[in-house]
Amino acid sequence: MPVWVEIFIVVATIALVVQTLVMLSTLMLLRPIILRFAQIAMDFQGKMNPILASAGRILADSEERIKSIVEDASEISHTARAEAENVDRVINDAVDRLRVQIIRTDQMVTTALEAVEDAGTKVRHSVLAPVNQISALLKGLKVGLDTIRGNRRPHSDGVPQDEELFI
Repeated sequence: MPVWVEIFIVVATIALVVQTLVMLSTLMLLRPIILRFAQIAMDFQGKMNPILASAGRILADSEERIKSIVEDASEISHTARAEAENVDRVINDAVDRLRVQIIRTDQMVTTALEAVEDAGTKVRHSVLAPVNQISALLKGLKVGLDTIRGNRRPHSDGVPQDEELFI
């Protein structure tokens, strides 16, 4: 065997021995820390086990209540939806009825106003025509009486004739 292989084996052996010593010294230094972490983990587990057991019992006891609450909430939701649909239906029906009543009222008011207008027109024609005739008759009588008395006034508007203005 060549010398350089023997040297390589010796160097590799020394490196492995040194590496082993470094690993053992690191293990010896970390052992108290590892033991301390193990102790902390055991204490933590000892404290958490009762809490987890209590939480498990609470969940087991509350499971039926939670299920009941969820079922009640679902039922309330369905009931509320049905009632909302009923209210919507009632409101739509009321709005439709109100719309019909408004149309009917509008027609009645329009008919009443047309009747009042027709009545006013008929009253105007039936009252004003005789009043105009009586007024014309009275004017004719007045002119006739003025003519008989000798007060001739062909223009009743108060404008004097040219003859009266003549000096």
